[in-house]
Amino acid sequence: MSKRITKREYINRILSYAHEEDKPYLMNELALLDKKNSTERKPSEKDIAKQNADAELRTAIVAEMEQNRLYSAIEICALPTPCASQITPAKVHYLMRDSITNGVVVKSVEKRHTFYSLAG
Repeated sequence: MSKRITKREYINRILSYAHEEDKPYLMNELALLDKKNSTERKPSEKDIAKQNADAELRTAIVAEMEQNRLYSAIEICALPTPCASQITPAKVHYLMRDSITNGVVVKSVEKRHTFYSLAG
């Protein structure tokens, strides 16, 4: 079974035997790929709006959690926060990841079940 080649590999392969008049176009295509995959690019307005919405949701969830209590993802979805009822357990795990790295929430795993609690 052969491995699928990427667009970059394909362009490099063509570039190796292309005519001189075609090489500037192919080099430009490689530059566009570099620009597209750059980590230095600014986030779009849509990305910024999503990050802000996630931060607000994360703050609302943490505000509803009680100290010294373990919460499963399903219990977090059932919190009385208006927006918590719209999220799934997978989204809870995604949202809690940043709270864990910031030290606001502590994650514990017991018998393949993940629980979250406020850091004390």
